[in-house]
Amino acid sequence: MATTGGLSSADLEREAKALELSSLSQAEAIEIGSIAQSIGLARSLPIAVEVRMKEWIVFHASLPGSTPENDWWIGRKARAVNLTGRSTLHERVLAEESGIDWHQSKGVEEELYAIHGGGVALNVAGSGLAGVLIVSGLEQVADHMLGVEILTEFLARKGENL
Repeated sequence: MATTGGLSSADLEREAKALELSSLSQAEAIEIGSIAQSIGLARSLPIAVEVRMKEWIVFHASLPGSTPENDWWIGRKARAVNLTGRSTLHERVLAEESGIDWHQSKGVEEELYAIHGGGVALNVAGSGLAGVLIVSGLEQVADHMLGVEILTEFLARKGENL
């Protein structure tokens, strides 16, 4: 499992639970995006980041070094998270663990859905999927881990899940 950093679906399930939000307002979604942009700029990462509330894009930044192709990846990752309520890396690991063709099993086209790390579900405790944080531009595990770092920082600022 070299492409998924040795992570298991159980690891990713625990991680998703730890990253649950108490709420997700438009202002909070923008704050998550702002944290992503700040980290990306501080580290000179060639990424595009987006935060959506379901299908609504409430924050987008294409940082220096990113390309229009990143937007294509963002859309594909966002659709996969909206379909499943789980991170794109979690879905990829589940598919690899099960030995299934994810796109075929879900009945969706690869051109429209991507299970490459970087799409992180913004789940609200008690009500499920409220939005998606998407990072595109790094290797897929690095995209995912940056998303986790962004949400961890957001939760720390709110004083949650510490």
